[in-house]
Parts: sequence; C-alpha cells; structure tokens
Amino acid sequence: MDESPFQARSGARLRAVPLRTIIPNAITMLALVAGATGVRFAIAGEWEKAATAIVVAAVLDGLDGRVARLLRGTSRFGAELDSLSDVTAFGVAPALILYLWALQDVGRFGWVVALALALCCALRLARFNAALDEEETPRKRLGFLTGVPAPAGAGLALSPLFLSLALDGPLDAEPELRGAIAGAVILLAAGLMVSTLPTWSSTSLRLPAHARVPVLASVGLAAAFLALAPWATLFLLALLYALSIPLAWASYRRRRAALAPASGPVPAPAAGGADGEPAPPGP
Repeated sequence: MDESPFQARSGARLRAVPLRTIIPNAITMLALVAGATGVRFAIAGEWEKAATAIVVAAVLDGLDGRVARLLRGTSRFGAELDSLSDVTAFGVAPALILYLWALQDVGRFGWVVALALALCCALRLARFNAALDEEETPRKRLGFLTGVPAPAGAGLALSPLFLSLALDGPLDAEPELRGAIAGAVILLAAGLMVSTLPTWSSTSLRLPAHARVPVLASVGLAAAFLALAPWATLFLLALLYALSIPLAWASYRRRRAALAPASGPVPAPAAGGADGEPAPPGP
C-alpha cells in the first residue's frame, strides 16, 4: 500500500518548536490585538480607552524583542511577525483613531493625512526588514537608529489626543482647528518615521556614573506622574522625545567624527540602512 501523503517519511521526524520560542511571538500578537482593539474603542468614541490600547501595544512591543533575546528565541519569522504587528498597532490603528477623533472634520484631506501615517509606518518597517541581512552601518555600530521608531512615531502622532485628554477636550468646540493641529502633527510624525535622521536607542544613551541616582529618581517620579496624570505625562514625554531628536543628530555627528581618526573614514549610511531596533522575537 502506498504511503499516505500525510504520513511522515521513513526516518523523518516532525520538527518540534520549543515553548520558549512561542512566548515572544505571543507577546507580539498581544501587541497587535491591543492596537486593533484601540480602533474598536475609537469607533465607539471612547478616546481614553483607544489611546490606552496603543500605549499598551507600545509596552508589549518593547518587551517582545527583549524576551526573545533572553530566551534565545529570535528568528526571521519573528522579525516578519513583529513588523506586521507594528504596522497594525502603530500605523493603521493610530491613523484610524486620529481620523475618527479629528481628521474627519477637515474633509477629504483628513483621510489623506491618515493614510500618510499608515503608509510611512509600513515603509519604515519594510526598509528595516530589507536591511536585516546587511552588514552594520555606522549608525547601527554607534548604537543609533535611522528615523523615528514606529512606537515613538505613533506616540508623536497621538500627542494632540494626549493633550486634549489632559485638558478635558478643549478643542471639542473647534473641530476644524483640532483637525488642522492633529493633521500637522501627524504629517511631522510620518515624515520622521521614514527620515534618515539618527535617533536615540538604548545603546546610544550613555550616562556618567554620578548621574545614576538622579536618573533613577526621575524614572520613579515619571512613574508617579504617569499614575496621577497619565495623559499630561504622555504628552510631555512625546514632546521631550521630539526635542531630543536634534540632540541625537548632534551626538551622532560627534561620535562619528571621533571614530573617523581611529578607524579611517566612515562611509555614509545608505538611505535604507538598518535602524538597529531591538532583535525581533520568533521561533
């Protein structure tokens, strides 16, 4: 009798996937679900819950890569899954939330702006995936990212909503003004995501030893403010991040100049270079 196509070949065994490699992927899927759920809350007009869902997705996105490295569960599959999750949670979902909150009040142009955010997020992640196999560029070697990461870009785009929630909806009486402000901020965030500006990463931030205690105290205070006044704190964090981008550019130029005499001229990074984001999860 012929062997069934569903039976394993003689001597072959089904490849088992360790449980430790599934955990990071599960976190990635939770981030995707959180982002998509934010759209559901936005449709119902529950703006606080919608914004909270995107924040939760950002926290989960920050965890999955680190958990994957801790469990030694990184893979190309995880990279692709992580990018698909990011496009949904930080591109499509914020675009729809902001369109329903403010952009639909400015006519057809509002939809174009919303699409710009989703498209730029997708292009950024496509550029990152295309550069996964490339050798390290000067920016990655120095610990900098290329452009604003997707979670940070979503936070910048949502900053007008954060401010409105902090001030209890001061722009509700002026829908056209609200749409204009939100549209300008969204276009800025979208442009920064696909830009080639060097931005901070966890490996590029270096603090002197004497700053350890003040920094830890600041983190504790930030956590307290986040619990007491979450929307004002999130808006302030988004504003501080935006103001830090020129500082990151200046820091990168200084470090690159310091590296050049020791190792020779450093070639300019390609526009589609790897952005040095944390290693993605996967089996």
